[in-house]
Amino acid sequence: MRPAPTILHLDMDAFFAAAEQAAKPSLRGKPVVVGGLGPRGVVATASYEARRFGVHSAMPMGQARRLCPNAAYLVPRFSLYRTVSEQVMELLGRLSPLVEPLSLDEAFVDLEAGGAAHDSPSAREAGERLRRDILAVTGLTGSVGLAGSKMLAKIASEQAKPDGLVLIEPGTERELLGPMSVRTLPGVGPATGEHLRRAGMTTVAELAEAGEDELVRLLGKAHGASLFRMALGHDDRPVVAERDAKSVSVEDTFDVDLHDRVRIRLEVERLADRCVRRLRGSGHSGRTIVLKVRRYDFSTLTRSETLRGPTDDPAVVREAAARLLESVDTTGGVRLLGVGVSGLADYTQEDLFAQAAAGERGPGDADRIPEEHGPVRDEAEPVEQQAPTGRHWAAGHDVRHARYGAGWVQGSGLGRVTVRFEEPWSAVPGRVRTFSVDDPDLEPSEPLPLVRPELEEPEVPEEPEEPEEPEEPEEPEEPEEPEEPEVPEEPEVPDEADERDQPDRSDRSSSPGRRPKSWSAAGGAGRSRP
Repeated sequence: MRPAPTILHLDMDAFFAAAEQAAKPSLRGKPVVVGGLGPRGVVATASYEARRFGVHSAMPMGQARRLCPNAAYLVPRFSLYRTVSEQVMELLGRLSPLVEPLSLDEAFVDLEAGGAAHDSPSAREAGERLRRDILAVTGLTGSVGLAGSKMLAKIASEQAKPDGLVLIEPGTERELLGPMSVRTLPGVGPATGEHLRRAGMTTVAELAEAGEDELVRLLGKAHGASLFRMALGHDDRPVVAERDAKSVSVEDTFDVDLHDRVRIRLEVERLADRCVRRLRGSGHSGRTIVLKVRRYDFSTLTRSETLRGPTDDPAVVREAAARLLESVDTTGGVRLLGVGVSGLADYTQEDLFAQAAAGERGPGDADRIPEEHGPVRDEAEPVEQQAPTGRHWAAGHDVRHARYGAGWVQGSGLGRVTVRFEEPWSAVPGRVRTFSVDDPDLEPSEPLPLVRPELEEPEVPEEPEEPEEPEEPEEPEEPEEPEEPEVPEEPEVPDEADERDQPDRSDRSSSPGRRPKSWSAAGGAGRSRP
């Protein structure tokens, strides 16, 4: 525990749904649900308006539709969420070099390490400044918790939601934690919570009163001792800027159970290729291949195989996953498949047998990873659907029409797609139009920034115009003084001919571009005579 609340926890408010509302003016203040829209999809995030109806994360999408039928149901746009997340993480990096990201929308920050705070007032000031900066840069809100430990900072940010800041003063931890549920503490899930409830412990205060020995007897030495310390408010875990990945995996849930063995094997090979792309992207290799199969009755089987050395060869991973599949009975159908690699390392040990097999297939084939299956996603993320060449338009995704400009898909079906044309900075909701799904003027588009670009990059005055100062040399216009001879005194008694010639002489004596006052009168009179 620290003597000052210099550990900050930031949690963006309903991040995915809030980003969609910020990008779509017509959805602001209305229930929005983001997630997989298929029959087996789940809710990734629900806006606060949707949460009033009981919709929450990880809920089956079908149940969410029954609870809130009038909500806007959108497919995730992870490209937008990652862009906004990078902006937020950059702001956190300005506070301290120790930033521990937990997800796209959540992170711990050690304010003391960056010199941003050393006591309660300075910590509060840093937190408020961060909230203002996030709103100005992204247009979104985040909740901030400040405390002397990571556990308490996270609890504080939960209490601050939405769009608030809570600071827990050191010395008040036990008073704050006492009445809270045991599920508040890290590491207490549904199973552990139920086990403690049966033992008569439902609050953190009751855990502290039970004592360490009783918790060790119930939960084991490691878990029991750790839980007792947390019940007292003690948490010495440091903020770690970079955490080593332990495994890399991808998985897919299918709308309809798969029964065809050949189709199941093809899906396993496709997942293996995606897993290797992600493995290479992180700069790792691995030696343990893991296959996950969830059958029709929700029973989940896991099989693994450890290689002689770490590899990132797609052929090796595909073949190992296929061998693992042979040991699994898929007769009743499969609803989920996953492939993972663990035992990560920063180097590879070439498999001579795999190389020989690759040589039989042809040069370059073993190292080729098909790209037609789309980008790799994290196993915790819902599938992000793109608008492929088949002209499938996912609800919520960005489009651009040659005539009407930028918009987003409200829905599609029966050969038609409905688009609302509006931008994040539109003052009023945009107009809705319906097109054929094959309309050549309608194309997929990249997400627009949530904050108008002009506000992010203020206009810089044209510096080249500064050299206007050299205009001072206009002072030489003073030689206009010689124009005094505008009134020639020579012809005091001119005859008619001299009078007619006078304008010409006065015109020559004056400066260019300036007409003498006597020119129009005398010259005009001279020209008017017969």
